[in-house]
Amino acid sequence: MDEADTKDGPSAGGPLRERLLAACRLRFHGFAVATMIALAAAFLSEHYGAPAMLLAILIGLALHFLSEDERSLPGLDFAARTMLRFGIACLGLRVSLGMFVDLGPVMLILIAVAVAGTIAFGILVARFAGQDARFGMLTGGAVAICGASAAMAIAAVIARPDKTEAEREMGFVVIGVTMLSTLSMIFYPVIATALGLPEREIGMFLGATIHDVAQVAGAGFSVSVPAGETAVFVKLIRVTMLAPVVLAAVLMFRQSAPAGTRRPPLLPGFVIVFILLAAINSVVTVPPIVSDLAGQVSRWALLVAIAAVGVKTSLASISKVGGRAISALVADTVFLAVFVLVAMLLLGPERIGV
Repeated sequence: MDEADTKDGPSAGGPLRERLLAACRLRFHGFAVATMIALAAAFLSEHYGAPAMLLAILIGLALHFLSEDERSLPGLDFAARTMLRFGIACLGLRVSLGMFVDLGPVMLILIAVAVAGTIAFGILVARFAGQDARFGMLTGGAVAICGASAAMAIAAVIARPDKTEAEREMGFVVIGVTMLSTLSMIFYPVIATALGLPEREIGMFLGATIHDVAQVAGAGFSVSVPAGETAVFVKLIRVTMLAPVVLAAVLMFRQSAPAGTRRPPLLPGFVIVFILLAAINSVVTVPPIVSDLAGQVSRWALLVAIAAVGVKTSLASISKVGGRAISALVADTVFLAVFVLVAMLLLGPERIGV
């Protein structure tokens, strides 16, 4: 091969391939770190029963020193941002309009009012805790919808002038809601059983109040198989609220975006994909194996994302959020549980479709 062939290359795709390889090399170090943490968290979760999301962010926090290596930052940013959006988008194949029909109008209205009420309560309580409305939207939305996944999705569209502050708040909320969700998994079935609720009504209560899907399943199936199936089903209905809540967050805070920060798009791309996949799942019968695969891909993508967020966040910075912020998160959780439980007791089994 002569020198001219070496310089020009045999194919026109050479420069593009080189750019892709360069981008992969740039992100490999940090992305590999986040992936290894996610794998370790999944292993520990499977063998010891602790929530994988909580383990991922705690391991990441312990390895915060890795973020000081400039080689890690591009990959960590990619994992924390792109993998997050990809994981949220994949959740669209887990929901469909048919779920709304199957659940019934009364329970649907109850869930919608509970979600909206919890977010409004979160914003109000945040003011008393010395935080702003953005923090209240973050905590209220995380509690009202789907825990860590919702926290990451909402944080992605709420502009902060200080990127470190945004990551600190998201890390704090992810740790908080995951721990509260674990406590809920233990105590909520005991409370519901002590009140003499029917199995399916217990499942509805658990699905409407516990933050994370894994803990919802654990709580529900600890009561019975029907309660577990109902709990997961109701939980997925709450997941469908993610898209309108993210849109509401954009509309609420887009105009007040701090100077020097880029306004988030009116409808973020990952929300559009979420809606499109949900629409496809509503119109076409998606095979269960595809839906389950989408759920697994989403889980792993979010696990890698939260691991990267953990590495980028220092434990000292999380402690700066303050004790009153923890109280606000607990208050949101208690509000949602009490609201749903009282509403279900007042309506009775017949009215909510049990």
